[in-house]
Amino acid sequence: MKQQSWISKAMIYMLLGIGSLFCLFPIFWMVRTSLIDMGELYQIPPGFIPKVFKWDNFRTALDAYPFGRFFLNSVIITSLAILGVLLSASLCAYSFSRIDWKGRDQVFGVILTGLMIPFFVVMIPQYVFWNALHLTDTFVPLVAPAWFGGGVFNIFLLRQFFLGIPRELDEAAKVDGAGHVRIYAVIIVPLAKQAMIVIGLLTFLANWNDYLGPLAFITSEKNYTLMQGLTLFQGSYSAQWNLMMAATTVIVIPSLVIFLIAQRHFIEGIAMTGIKG
Repeated sequence: MKQQSWISKAMIYMLLGIGSLFCLFPIFWMVRTSLIDMGELYQIPPGFIPKVFKWDNFRTALDAYPFGRFFLNSVIITSLAILGVLLSASLCAYSFSRIDWKGRDQVFGVILTGLMIPFFVVMIPQYVFWNALHLTDTFVPLVAPAWFGGGVFNIFLLRQFFLGIPRELDEAAKVDGAGHVRIYAVIIVPLAKQAMIVIGLLTFLANWNDYLGPLAFITSEKNYTLMQGLTLFQGSYSAQWNLMMAATTVIVIPSLVIFLIAQRHFIEGIAMTGIKG
């Protein structure tokens, strides 16, 4: 019986290992392409390991455009968006899960319909709105929505998690004289750390890799994000795929590092949210 269990685990690990190779191969090929020269780029059959590691490809690619400025813009937008989402979405979720007010569930049901509305539908009205306020070509249209609700999905995910926290904790805090602000800050938020990490990671990935949003609102090159800078780079160096992959590697690395650091919390947060919901 133990032998059968060991064989089953070995088979599972082998299948998972093979699957992970398929997932990691595009990343490996991206890094490999970023380290070869033009002569080796079109070699048939292609080699898996570069004959000569061309580390200068990264310097050449990053010097072509002000990627340092693009990186800073992306960091500012993403950081402000994460802070706004975590604060506003958690406050909305607290209201929908811990406070009893008339029409609460009906309002939440109406809000959920926002999940069915794609960004393409609201993009033009949003542009008209921000343009009327003379705030296009700034970071405001990309950051402000995060501070006013934080997104329907984020509210839904946090609400489901908050519903799983015992209401007895709220009652005990109220006996000690705590109000909703203190209950939210001292009890709910610390207990929802895993769910908050999930929301923060999803928000980071969405904003760091966002192209359509900046494309709609940002027009000046000095305000470009990394995704816009990469498109600008592609227009000038489309035939030099080694430089293109070098720029792409630099942009992808932060996402990989943050995901690897937070993946344990991410998986636990998703699992706990699903169970408690």
